[in-house]
Amino acid sequence: MDQAPGSPDQPQAAQGLPSCYRHPGRETGISCTRCERPICPECMVSASVGFQCPECVRTGSGTGHAASASRPRTIAGAAVSSGDPRLVTKILLGINVAVFIAVLADHALADRLDLIGLAFNPQIQQVVGVADGEWYRLVTSMFLHQEIWHIAFNMLGLWWLGGPLEAALGRARYLTLYLLSGFAGSALVYLLEEPNRGALGASGAIWGLLGATAVLMRRLNYDMRPVIALLALNLLFTFTWTGISWEAHVGGLVAGTLIALAMVHAPREHRTLVQAGTCAVVLLVSLATIVLRTQSLLS
Repeated sequence: MDQAPGSPDQPQAAQGLPSCYRHPGRETGISCTRCERPICPECMVSASVGFQCPECVRTGSGTGHAASASRPRTIAGAAVSSGDPRLVTKILLGINVAVFIAVLADHALADRLDLIGLAFNPQIQQVVGVADGEWYRLVTSMFLHQEIWHIAFNMLGLWWLGGPLEAALGRARYLTLYLLSGFAGSALVYLLEEPNRGALGASGAIWGLLGATAVLMRRLNYDMRPVIALLALNLLFTFTWTGISWEAHVGGLVAGTLIALAMVHAPREHRTLVQAGTCAVVLLVSLATIVLRTQSLLS
């Protein structure tokens, strides 16, 4: 159970680092610049100097004026949203689950939404695929699963990684990170996979969140060993298990890492330009990859 806000007794981690005053057990090396209570990424709010806790932001403690006079922002520069801090994560999870249920009801739906480059479908006696003009497959495949273990692993990853990232980046930036990571993963699958072999799943987007988590933890000077171990384990599974689209994993990881670097390391005076520019570059590279692959398949 969360500790009551404002409690003076803060639990200490075994390594000597304090735990977040709102989330006991979450080690952190960051403290509120106003009240000096330890805060985790989900609780920290970017200030003109350092970070502040939600209570100090809400009350304007020690400032002599209303908190609204200085609008609180996340570490990435986004305005702190009121309401559910996992709203976008829950919506994305709901979309994935809804599509999964729809595929269970109509198995043919998977063939119409998966990522396939160019192939002849004997059931409808037509050529199908991205190269044949079905561009939507690059996006719909990001929300498509057929096996229960597949969606279970991806949705657990989305829930565990997505919540802290959504709080740290802000809703719009977080959603951009998710979609561009998934799209970059689809682009690399389209480029390197056999054109008549279908692929599906949110793995590219989830790996983008994993790369972004590593960047955020490094930015906050957290212990990197857990995320490095998780990344290494997932890479081992990616390249040793059969039936896994490693291209989606690698494409999503690279895109998510680059976007997160821009999100949390952009200089304050050029933050929007750097963040938007990096996202635009990732999108343009993905689109260029898709166009070149399409030309090669049709030539």
